Amino acid sequence: MSRQSHNYISQGTVKVPEKRNRIELRLRHVNQLFNSLDPSPFYEQDLDPDAEEFIVGWARELPRNSPLDIVLHLTEPRTDALSHSDAEQKIGGAFALYFSTRTKQEDRRLRELLRTGRVSFVIGLLFLFVCFLIAHFVGSAENDRNPFVPILRESFIIIGWVAMWRPLEIFLYDWWPIAGARRLYQSLSAAEFVLVEDKD
Repeated sequence: MSRQSHNYISQGTVKVPEKRNRIELRLRHVNQLFNSLDPSPFYEQDLDPDAEEFIVGWARELPRNSPLDIVLHLTEPRTDALSHSDAEQKIGGAFALYFSTRTKQEDRRLRELLRTGRVSFVIGLLFLFVCFLIAHFVGSAENDRNPFVPILRESFIIIGWVAMWRPLEIFLYDWWPIAGARRLYQSLSAAEFVLVEDKD
């Protein structure tokens, strides 16, 4: 289902009192929120990819130090026979459950990445040590008249440092986008949900 068919409000971020930030969606039916291929019960299904992209995209633009409100406007009557408060609670619970699950997924990704980084760091250090040993022995047997011996020695040193590239990349760059996504999903899982059933 396309983003256009969901008819999301383009002004998705509005400052509200008490420094809360609001993300607003306007849909015809509640089922447009959820993935129709998910076999779970209706209010336990994953969010539709377009809905998730819309919500997460707007949340990324908001200040991270302010709590969130998610407001869903429905333009057509519901057919689930639930009261307004029950529907609001169930849909809000579905949002919280989904983004809580996404938080746990990012948490697992981060732990796995850091574990890989630690293992890679140990392997890289060992390999670097071996390369330095080889370079030392090559250098100790160096013949000033042989121009290839210094080249060989420097090559082992370079290869040893190149082996450290991956663990350093993990600890310097790779972890913080995942940590940022985890914080974002955590904020969304704690967002207050409001259901607005438009009468017109």
